[in-house]
Parts: sequence; C-alpha cells; structure tokens
Amino acid sequence: MVPEREGRDGRKGGRERAHSGAPLRERTPSGATARPRTRLDQPLPRRTRLLPEWDPEAFGRFSERIARFLGTGTFLVWMTVVIILWVVWNVSAPRDLRFDNYPFIFLTLMLSLQASYAAPLILLAQNRQDDRDRVNLEQDRKQNERSIADTEYLTREIAALRIGLGEVATRDWLRSELQDLLREIEEHRTFTLPEDGS
Repeated sequence: MVPEREGRDGRKGGRERAHSGAPLRERTPSGATARPRTRLDQPLPRRTRLLPEWDPEAFGRFSERIARFLGTGTFLVWMTVVIILWVVWNVSAPRDLRFDNYPFIFLTLMLSLQASYAAPLILLAQNRQDDRDRVNLEQDRKQNERSIADTEYLTREIAALRIGLGEVATRDWLRSELQDLLREIEEHRTFTLPEDGS
C-alpha cells in the first residue's frame, strides 16, 4: 500500500481545506502556463458558428439534380427558346421597351453566369458519381475475389474426388478382373482334368 503524502498544512492526501470550513478541493495549477483542466468525461460545449450550417449530402443531391437537368434535351430546348425570345424582343420591340440592345451584353452576362454556376455543379455531381463508382468497384472486386476463392475450392474438391474415384474399383474393372479369374480357373481345370483322368 502506498502511503498518502501530507500537504503543506500537515493533512494527508495533498488537498487543502478552505478557511471557511468548505469541503476539500483539488489544487489547481497557477502561473503563466497554467491552463484550466478539461474534463474528458463530458462533451465540449458547442461552439457558436457565424455561418449557417448546411447538410453537404443534401447540397450534393441538389447539385446532382441540377446537373442531370442541364444534360437533358429539355434544358437545351428551353434555353434556345429563351435566347431566341430575348434576341427577338430586343431587336423588334419599341426602343423604350428594350432592356438589352444589339450587342446583347446583358445576355452574354447571363449566359456566362449560368455557365459559371453550371460547371462547378456538374463537377460536384461527377465527383459524387466517382465516389459511388469507386465503392461499387470495390464491392465488385471483393465479390470477384470471393467467387474466385469459391471456384478454386470447388476445383480442388473435384480434383480430390477424381483422385478418389481413380482408386475405387469400378464395375468395368471388376468385370474384367472376374473374367480374368474365370479364364485362369478354366485354364487350371483344363490342365488338371487330363492328369486326373489318366
């Protein structure tokens, strides 16, 4: 048994009693390098976040839906219709109702903005698809390894059965052995009969 150390005031356990008669408390480190002790049995308090929280999985699903829509003929048809209406309106409408004159700078800006958002969304959707493909390929590889192991096991079992069957007497082999024995008995009879008869 290890004896308890005595504190500065002569009590055991290295703990101090407060002047007011309060119960014993642990000594806390003091000085410039002293940090408050963190308790490992309790979770850390939740930090306040300045930015709103978002679910990356939900955002990924949303980006995949947009990327799938951008790759359809429906999107191309609607985009073509909007551009044609835009150009026709800004060429043939009265001057005071036009919102984008001939060089169509605002149209160029809108198409650039659409492209700048579409490219990262498509890349994000491709990354998610690559992750899914990687998981599927890993599962396929493991399944193929299991199939190969099963096939090798069955091949070894069939080879063992063939070897075992090679050592087993078959009906044809027994028939040929019996015929050989009958021939030998007949030959032995033919040789022994003339001697007995004389």
